[in-house]
Amino acid sequence: MEKSIDDTRRFASMVSTKQGWELNPDAEFTESLLEGLTVNWNRYGYFLCPCRDSEGSREADSSVICPCAFAKPDVAEHGHCYCALYLKTGFTASGGVPGGIPDRRFS
Repeated sequence: MEKSIDDTRRFASMVSTKQGWELNPDAEFTESLLEGLTVNWNRYGYFLCPCRDSEGSREADSSVICPCAFAKPDVAEHGHCYCALYLKTGFTASGGVPGGIPDRRFS
């Protein structure tokens, strides 16, 4: 079943609430990530991280289906996940700015 951007927005909001995170407050940036997640759902049938390439199957991509397997350690260590959709609560309020972090997928 196809997803709309609103479906994806609800999904991301539920994830952030459940994990105790915040969505990135940069509306334009966050919208582009939500659009990428929506495109990936409609292309692959799952929310592949929009910042990573597919390995060709759900099984091979399982570690990077949003929220990826690396989100919790990335948020804990860096204050945000790899694509910076999800932020540690208070990250930006305390002056944090998302930046590039290592991709744990291949490390």
